[in-house]
Amino acid sequence: MARAGLSPDAIVDLALQIIDEEGPTAVTLSAVAGRAGVATPSLYKHVRNLAELNTRVSVRVMDELADRLREVVLGHSGAQALRAFMNAWRGYVVAHPGRYAAMIQASRPELAEAGGRLIDIVLAVLHAYGLEGADAIHATRCLRAAVHGFAVLETEGGFGLPVDLDDSYELLTQMIISGLPKPAQDHADGR
Repeated sequence: MARAGLSPDAIVDLALQIIDEEGPTAVTLSAVAGRAGVATPSLYKHVRNLAELNTRVSVRVMDELADRLREVVLGHSGAQALRAFMNAWRGYVVAHPGRYAAMIQASRPELAEAGGRLIDIVLAVLHAYGLEGADAIHATRCLRAAVHGFAVLETEGGFGLPVDLDDSYELLTQMIISGLPKPAQDHADGR
Protein backbone atom coordinates (compact mmCIF):
# COMPACT_ATOMS: atom_id res chain seq x y z
CA MET A 1 0.00 0.00 0.00
CA ALA A 2 1.25 3.48 -0.82
CA ARG A 3 2.29 5.78 1.98
CA ALA A 4 -0.53 8.06 3.13
CA GLY A 5 -0.40 11.38 1.31
CA LEU A 6 1.38 10.02 -1.73
CA SER A 7 0.00 11.69 -4.86
CA PRO A 8 1.33 12.85 -8.22
CA ASP A 9 2.11 16.27 -6.70
CA ALA A 10 3.87 14.69 -3.72
CA ILE A 11 5.95 12.55 -6.07
CA VAL A 12 6.96 15.67 -8.02
CA ASP A 13 7.91 17.33 -4.71
CA LEU A 14 10.17 14.39 -3.91
CA ALA A 15 11.70 14.44 -7.39
CA LEU A 16 12.41 18.17 -6.99
CA GLN A 17 14.14 17.51 -3.67
CA ILE A 18 16.39 15.00 -5.41
CA ILE A 19 17.04 17.44 -8.25
CA ASP A 20 17.91 20.25 -5.83
CA GLU A 21 20.29 18.04 -3.86
CA GLU A 22 21.82 15.77 -6.51
CA GLY A 23 20.87 17.08 -9.94
CA PRO A 24 18.34 15.96 -12.52
CA THR A 25 20.16 12.79 -13.55
CA ALA A 26 19.70 11.41 -10.02
CA VAL A 27 15.93 11.24 -10.47
CA THR A 28 14.82 7.67 -10.94
CA LEU A 29 11.62 5.99 -9.86
CA SER A 30 13.67 3.94 -7.42
CA ALA A 31 15.21 7.08 -5.87
CA VAL A 32 11.81 8.76 -5.57
CA ALA A 33 10.29 5.61 -4.06
CA GLY A 34 13.14 5.48 -1.56
CA ARG A 35 12.40 9.06 -0.50
CA ALA A 36 8.73 8.23 -0.22
CA GLY A 37 9.41 5.14 1.86
CA VAL A 38 7.57 2.85 -0.54
CA ALA A 39 8.45 0.16 -3.04
CA THR A 40 8.92 1.42 -6.60
CA PRO A 41 5.77 -0.32 -7.91
CA SER A 42 3.72 1.80 -5.48
CA LEU A 43 4.57 4.89 -7.56
CA TYR A 44 2.75 3.43 -10.57
CA LYS A 45 -0.54 4.21 -8.85
CA HIS A 46 0.36 7.91 -9.26
CA VAL A 47 2.68 8.15 -12.30
CA ARG A 48 2.89 5.77 -15.27
CA ASN A 49 6.65 5.89 -15.68
CA LEU A 50 9.75 8.05 -15.43
CA ALA A 51 8.82 9.91 -18.63
CA GLU A 52 5.53 11.04 -17.08
CA LEU A 53 7.34 12.10 -13.90
CA ASN A 54 9.83 14.12 -15.99
CA THR A 55 6.91 15.80 -17.76
CA ARG A 56 5.25 16.63 -14.44
CA VAL A 57 8.54 18.03 -13.14
CA SER A 58 8.85 20.17 -16.28
CA VAL A 59 5.33 21.51 -15.86
CA ARG A 60 6.05 22.40 -12.23
CA VAL A 61 9.28 24.20 -13.16
CA MET A 62 7.55 26.07 -15.98
CA ASP A 63 4.80 27.10 -13.58
CA GLU A 64 7.34 28.31 -11.00
CA LEU A 65 9.18 30.29 -13.65
CA ALA A 66 5.94 31.73 -15.07
CA ASP A 67 4.77 32.79 -11.60
CA ARG A 68 8.08 34.54 -10.96
CA LEU A 69 8.09 36.28 -14.34
CA ARG A 70 4.47 37.38 -14.04
CA GLU A 71 5.18 38.78 -10.58
CA VAL A 72 8.13 40.92 -11.70
CA VAL A 73 6.59 42.34 -14.87
CA LEU A 74 3.22 43.17 -13.33
CA GLY A 75 2.71 46.93 -13.45
CA HIS A 76 5.67 47.54 -15.77
CA SER A 77 5.96 47.95 -19.51
CA GLY A 78 8.53 48.54 -22.19
CA ALA A 79 12.20 48.40 -21.25
CA GLN A 80 11.41 48.26 -17.53
CA ALA A 81 9.27 45.13 -17.97
CA LEU A 82 11.74 43.53 -20.35
CA ARG A 83 14.68 44.17 -18.00
CA ALA A 84 12.71 42.75 -15.03
CA PHE A 85 11.72 39.73 -17.14
CA MET A 86 15.28 39.00 -18.24
CA ASN A 87 16.71 39.44 -14.73
CA ALA A 88 14.04 37.21 -13.19
CA TRP A 89 14.56 34.44 -15.76
CA ARG A 90 18.32 34.48 -15.20
CA GLY A 91 17.79 34.69 -11.45
CA TYR A 92 15.58 31.60 -11.49
CA VAL A 93 18.11 29.60 -13.50
CA VAL A 94 20.99 30.62 -11.25
CA ALA A 95 18.99 29.90 -8.07
CA HIS A 96 17.63 26.57 -9.36
CA PRO A 97 20.08 25.23 -11.94
CA GLY A 98 19.04 21.61 -11.42
CA ARG A 99 15.35 22.35 -11.79
CA TYR A 100 15.96 24.40 -14.90
CA ALA A 101 18.17 21.67 -16.38
CA ALA A 102 15.41 19.14 -15.66
CA MET A 103 12.87 21.20 -17.59
CA ILE A 104 12.16 19.68 -20.98
CA GLN A 105 13.06 22.35 -23.54
CA ALA A 106 11.45 20.68 -26.55
CA SER A 107 7.93 21.50 -27.61
CA ARG A 108 5.59 18.65 -26.64
CA PRO A 109 1.79 18.47 -26.53
CA GLU A 110 1.78 17.55 -22.83
CA LEU A 111 3.77 20.72 -22.07
CA ALA A 112 1.71 23.03 -24.27
CA GLU A 113 -0.41 24.54 -21.48
CA ALA A 114 2.51 25.29 -19.16
CA GLY A 115 4.68 26.47 -22.05
CA GLY A 116 1.80 28.63 -23.25
CA ARG A 117 1.75 30.45 -19.91
CA LEU A 118 5.42 31.35 -20.35
CA ILE A 119 4.90 32.46 -23.94
CA ASP A 120 1.90 34.59 -22.94
CA ILE A 121 4.07 36.49 -20.46
CA VAL A 122 6.76 37.11 -23.07
CA LEU A 123 4.17 38.24 -25.61
CA ALA A 124 2.62 40.59 -23.06
CA VAL A 125 6.03 42.15 -22.39
CA LEU A 126 6.71 42.49 -26.11
CA HIS A 127 3.26 43.94 -26.80
CA ALA A 128 4.50 47.34 -25.62
CA TYR A 129 6.92 47.26 -28.55
CA GLY A 130 4.06 46.87 -31.02
CA LEU A 131 5.15 43.37 -31.96
CA GLU A 132 2.40 41.05 -33.11
CA GLY A 133 2.05 37.80 -35.03
CA ALA A 134 5.20 36.39 -36.56
CA ASP A 135 7.28 39.41 -35.45
CA ALA A 136 6.37 38.73 -31.82
CA ILE A 137 7.24 35.04 -32.19
CA HIS A 138 10.62 35.87 -33.75
CA ALA A 139 11.37 38.30 -30.91
CA THR A 140 10.24 35.70 -28.34
CA ARG A 141 12.59 33.12 -29.80
CA CYS A 142 15.51 35.57 -29.79
CA LEU A 143 14.79 36.63 -26.21
CA ARG A 144 14.52 33.02 -25.02
CA ALA A 145 17.73 32.04 -26.80
CA ALA A 146 19.63 34.98 -25.30
CA VAL A 147 18.45 34.52 -21.71
CA HIS A 148 18.55 30.72 -21.78
CA GLY A 149 21.98 30.62 -23.38
CA PHE A 150 23.56 33.11 -21.01
CA ALA A 151 22.02 31.58 -17.87
CA VAL A 152 22.90 28.00 -18.80
CA LEU A 153 26.47 28.96 -19.70
CA GLU A 154 26.69 30.80 -16.39
CA THR A 155 25.43 27.90 -14.27
CA GLU A 156 27.64 25.42 -16.10
CA GLY A 157 30.77 27.52 -15.58
CA GLY A 158 31.03 28.49 -19.22
CA PHE A 159 32.31 32.00 -18.52
CA GLY A 160 35.82 31.60 -17.19
CA LEU A 161 37.35 34.99 -17.88
CA PRO A 162 37.71 37.32 -14.88
CA VAL A 163 35.18 39.92 -16.05
CA ASP A 164 32.00 40.66 -14.09
CA LEU A 165 29.08 38.50 -15.28
CA ASP A 166 26.49 41.05 -14.17
CA ASP A 167 28.12 43.63 -16.43
CA SER A 168 28.03 41.16 -19.32
CA TYR A 169 24.38 40.37 -18.67
CA GLU A 170 23.54 44.06 -18.49
CA LEU A 171 25.15 44.49 -21.90
CA LEU A 172 23.09 41.57 -23.26
CA THR A 173 19.94 43.07 -21.79
CA GLN A 174 20.70 46.46 -23.32
CA MET A 175 21.43 44.85 -26.68
CA ILE A 176 18.06 43.09 -26.63
CA ILE A 177 16.23 46.27 -25.62
CA SER A 178 18.05 48.32 -28.25
CA GLY A 179 17.30 45.77 -30.95
CA LEU A 180 13.54 46.05 -30.49
CA PRO A 181 11.36 48.80 -31.95
CA LYS A 182 10.71 51.72 -29.61
CA PRO A 183 7.86 50.87 -27.22
CA ALA A 184 4.46 52.15 -28.36
CA GLN A 185 4.31 54.44 -25.28
CA ASP A 186 7.53 56.15 -26.39
CA HIS A 187 5.97 56.83 -29.81
CA ALA A 188 2.84 58.26 -28.19
CA ASP A 189 4.92 60.55 -25.97
CA GLY A 190 6.95 61.76 -28.93
CA ARG A 191 10.18 60.16 -27.68
